[in-house]
Amino acid sequence: MNSTPQDPWLLTPGPLTTTAATKESMLHDWGSRDQAFIDTNQRVRDRLLEIAEATDTHVCVPLQGSGTFVVEAALGTLLPRDGKALVLVNGAYGKRMVKIIGEYLGRAYTTLETPEDTPPSISDLDAMLADDADITHVMAVHCETTSGILNPIPEIAETVARHGRRLIIDAMSAFGAIRLSAREVTFDAVLASSNKCLEGIPGMGFAIIRKEALEQSKGNAHALTLDLYDQWVTMEANKQWRFTPPTHVIVAFDAAMEQFFAAGGVAARHQRYSGNRQILVDGLREMGFETLLPDHLQAPIIVTFKMPADPKFDFQAFYDALKDQGYVIYPGKLTVAPSFRIGCIGALDETHMKGALDAIRDTVAKMGVETGAPAAA
Repeated sequence: MNSTPQDPWLLTPGPLTTTAATKESMLHDWGSRDQAFIDTNQRVRDRLLEIAEATDTHVCVPLQGSGTFVVEAALGTLLPRDGKALVLVNGAYGKRMVKIIGEYLGRAYTTLETPEDTPPSISDLDAMLADDADITHVMAVHCETTSGILNPIPEIAETVARHGRRLIIDAMSAFGAIRLSAREVTFDAVLASSNKCLEGIPGMGFAIIRKEALEQSKGNAHALTLDLYDQWVTMEANKQWRFTPPTHVIVAFDAAMEQFFAAGGVAARHQRYSGNRQILVDGLREMGFETLLPDHLQAPIIVTFKMPADPKFDFQAFYDALKDQGYVIYPGKLTVAPSFRIGCIGALDETHMKGALDAIRDTVAKMGVETGAPAAA
């Protein structure tokens, strides 16, 4: 769990703290057509399929850019122009998919929306699919980092499959830390990026797509650069990217995944992040802070805390003081109440989480805040 001395500890959902080994892997230049880089790229694609337990059924298509790039690319590639999407929304990233589909792709859609602290209703999903035969695809977020909620993907997938529809999962903040197996969960695509739970650096998203679904998607895409079908066909033909690849990102991702597997894979990562979450939640609750979510809905990725009611608490001062002590947190993203968020992921362990708690205790004491409790409901 190393970082260079000047780097802050990033208690955020990505970009996040990376190890020294991951950083050191970027201290070289690579030709994108050299065999060593081509082999690295293929290894990354193969390992991502292995993590999803999807080697026999799916293909991995990487794409330059942030996670949102690959979300838009997958929606544009896999949702037919005459298709209709049902988007499950309980946070900003579900709403972003609605915006992509409705405002930019111009595809038909409907939504099933629940509050930010509430998972989608499986009975409502079942009823909507039964009542609307035009729906071809369902879009769902695995861990919605607006709140940190873990949505019930296995139950969603079972319902979608029972109705003969197709499922696309935004697993951006869960992939690699929360098991998602193609052998057990039926999906057309799972989308994630390099700078989340696999602890690489930003700059590359990837889609794990059922091969038959991708083969049927030719001609759907709305943009050349976001055409995952064309990206896949080209990469299968010559093992190269269509356009200049993010070489350093890919090599760093390869190094990060080497460490991921050596440490024990998904199970070990889930265990470490869960331990980080428990230390964080227990420590802040002792100071009076209140989590948005009950424990059974809280993913071990990022935790939303309600803003303290104490008038001496000022979030910007709180943020700045923690940063001065080497810890970077996140502002809240809720639409219903003021909040802030603290991440549990990245190359962090219990030592870092306890250090963050010490910094928080010191900061609130200096601010004169008597309790972190929020205003009474």
